[in-house]
Amino acid sequence: MAKAKSPGKRPQASAKPQTAAAGAAIAVDAPEPKKPRPSVPQFIGQVRAEGRKIVWPSRKETWITSVMVFIMVIIAAIFFWIVDTGLGFAFRWIIGLGS
Repeated sequence: MAKAKSPGKRPQASAKPQTAAAGAAIAVDAPEPKKPRPSVPQFIGQVRAEGRKIVWPSRKETWITSVMVFIMVIIAAIFFWIVDTGLGFAFRWIIGLGS
């Protein structure tokens, strides 16, 4: 498996230039050895250690975020209602031209 390139690094130039015939061969990376799997108690300990690192939002932060989401939903609903109503009137006007 090829390693992912990190952003900001440029690929290194090859030490010897390859010709068309030499470039036809494809180099394949050797597969990385598998990491040993932890035992169940080790895994649970690691999960608990990661769980302790979580920073939960406060009640105030949760309330403010919820109110902001509700306001954005209301704004989006009003916007789409206006667009839908305008397109409905335009459609009826265009259809009315033919009669």
